[in-house]
Amino acid sequence: MDSRVASRARRIAAGLGAVALTGLVHAATTAYPAKVVRVIVPFPPGAGNDIVTRIVMPKLSESMGQSFVVDNRGGAGGIIGTELAARAPADGYTLYVGGSALILTPLTSKVPYSARDFVPIARLASVPFILVVHPAMPAKSLAELVALAKAKPGAINYASTGHWTTPHLTTELFRAVAKIDITHVPYNGSALALTNLLGGHIDMFFCNMLSATPHLTSGRLRALAVSSPQRSPVTPQVPTVAESGYPGFETVTWFGLMAPVGVPREVVTELHAETAKALRRPDVQEQLAAQGATVTLEKGPDEFAAYIKSETDKWGRLLKTLGAKAP
Repeated sequence: MDSRVASRARRIAAGLGAVALTGLVHAATTAYPAKVVRVIVPFPPGAGNDIVTRIVMPKLSESMGQSFVVDNRGGAGGIIGTELAARAPADGYTLYVGGSALILTPLTSKVPYSARDFVPIARLASVPFILVVHPAMPAKSLAELVALAKAKPGAINYASTGHWTTPHLTTELFRAVAKIDITHVPYNGSALALTNLLGGHIDMFFCNMLSATPHLTSGRLRALAVSSPQRSPVTPQVPTVAESGYPGFETVTWFGLMAPVGVPREVVTELHAETAKALRRPDVQEQLAAQGATVTLEKGPDEFAAYIKSETDKWGRLLKTLGAKAP
């Protein structure tokens, strides 16, 4: 073979090799997701983060061409599912929907994980707490409830989803500002707490709006106040705690999509973009609003990370005030 022809053949082969390599690199960076994505929810079906997750994930399945399958791993106040997610491979094929418990549990219990074990992707929704009572409760307003509590110190029982959970801390914050003596009865999740409230065994519960809404609609529970700065569009007739005589009172629970630390940044970026696209959809916003949830469209994963830090600082200060000891 002529040397010039051979040289040309080598150049062509090298060029084809470079094109093939570029194609492989491009495929590697654009193929995600190439298989089913598991989304761990660390609470049973029907919990607030489960409801939000099941509204948003089908839209990611639709836009990204792969199934995003919800995997409920409830138990131990979210610890079991969160630990499972924290130990999952950081390849983008196991995601996690966390919330306030991810912050509070490591601050108050010895667990094998912390928020630092996850990469924030996007906040899905924020949900206020709503103070609900059994219809047999004499109090028809927050002022009447406080008056009743002051007349009978320690006689009123309040439910929570466990020690140092957000409903517990929300009620403790209210107890402090209202200067009342009420008795804490912790439950393992909102389902059992609501069951006992519906049965008349518990007097009051700062429940997240997602779980309480069906019982408010049916009239089986009465709402006295919401913990958000503004009234909820789901219950516009129910005043906020702040406008009921306790200005500045505000607590919400939130749910956010995350991944085990170490997941490729390009996967995080793509997931944030697709999640934000889903959250902008009118049908998604309508479904979430109907449950009392508010969408927060953050600019990127870093803004969500900053929000988590601010929440950690806020609850950490309250826990210190209440005397909760860090593990």
